[in-house]
Amino acid sequence: MNSTTIGKYRWRIVALLFFATTINYIDRQVLSFTVINEDFQREILGLAKNHVITAADDAQLKVLLGYVDAAFKIAYALGFLLVGWFIDRVGTRKGFSVSMIVWSVAGMVHGLVSRAAGLVGARFMLGLGEAGNFPAAVKTIAEWFPRKERSFATGIMNAGANVGVIATALAVPFIIAHLGWRASFVITGALGLVLLVCWRLWYNRPRLVKNLSAEELAYIESDPDGKEDDKPARVSWLKLFRYPQTWAFALPKFLTDCVWYFFLTWLPLFFAKNNTLDEKLDLKSVGIPFLVIYIISDLGSIFFGWLTSTFMKKGWSANKARKTTLFICGLCALPIFFAAQTNSLYVAIALIALGTAAHQGFSSNILAMVSDIFPKKATGSVTGIGGMMGGVSGALVSVYVGHIDGYMPIFIYASTAYLLALLVIHLCVPKMQQAAL
Repeated sequence: MNSTTIGKYRWRIVALLFFATTINYIDRQVLSFTVINEDFQREILGLAKNHVITAADDAQLKVLLGYVDAAFKIAYALGFLLVGWFIDRVGTRKGFSVSMIVWSVAGMVHGLVSRAAGLVGARFMLGLGEAGNFPAAVKTIAEWFPRKERSFATGIMNAGANVGVIATALAVPFIIAHLGWRASFVITGALGLVLLVCWRLWYNRPRLVKNLSAEELAYIESDPDGKEDDKPARVSWLKLFRYPQTWAFALPKFLTDCVWYFFLTWLPLFFAKNNTLDEKLDLKSVGIPFLVIYIISDLGSIFFGWLTSTFMKKGWSANKARKTTLFICGLCALPIFFAAQTNSLYVAIALIALGTAAHQGFSSNILAMVSDIFPKKATGSVTGIGGMMGGVSGALVSVYVGHIDGYMPIFIYASTAYLLALLVIHLCVPKMQQAAL
């Protein structure tokens, strides 16, 4: 069946997932930019309003940010495991709705805190809620797309992460300048509640959507395992740990997610405080570099998703197509380490942009890989397990970066993580066969 001759309703679902991912990332990224604001720094460190920030204060803030971010990542890890399991049982529509409510309320609570302890609590709650996005999105794409289109659809959905970072970098400095740092959390947190209304109005499983044509439904269900079950499936996630396919996804998430989380959390401080660079950025000037970095990341997410789908449409096996694309992503990540050595701000921006594009391409493909190696009934749970592993590694790296002088070790690791992760995938699933649950 030719995809160009049928309906396009499934792409509306991808657009909804794209905006969900965008808002998810806006809410988590507000802190990374707000932390540059000196009024916020004084408030969280318990300093007087007229106190001049010193190098010792910067060091204390860096350690504190490491622990605060670790609280988010630990909750994110736990949330991934629990929410993936929850979504597979109650269904995507209800499970994702609960997640949106929790992360939106948590985002707004950030604007009420006045000390580090309150920030840790709000961050933990945000992590629990935000963990639902990717298990729900991956499961939705598995429900709405045949296998040959899932990489491209996942790439589009995953591109919302970069748009979220860009929107935050441009909007948060403006909000802080006019309304103060507390308003930045309240306004952005409320976006999730708008998203909730749209999700409840527009999303359902394909067979329950009246406006979906019979031709498009047949195309969606054209894979051998394409027809959806009438009831949400019940798969024990504990049993999933027995399968090498689970580790083919979970271990690469552990190896690579921490790199992405490092960029999301620490890049504003890297550009503002790193003594290696010949030019430093502040809250007013940081927006344009982030615009460049995450537009290129977006292109990487979509391009590498499209590349795998193109290979598969040419007749390549999922194994060959996906691993070839992952290898290209790994090669693109190799030069990242030089960003911590160069004196040129522009060279650092270019290298980090290439690295984040490689990560997003890699991430899109291993997310789509879940539906290659598992039936639909387990995709939420498996994605949750992988997200948990990524959250754990992200928490460890945040604490580590908070205590080290400089950033070189983590940049060196980022250069090699993706090729190492590809090796793990190949060892676990040499032929990328589907698990027989």
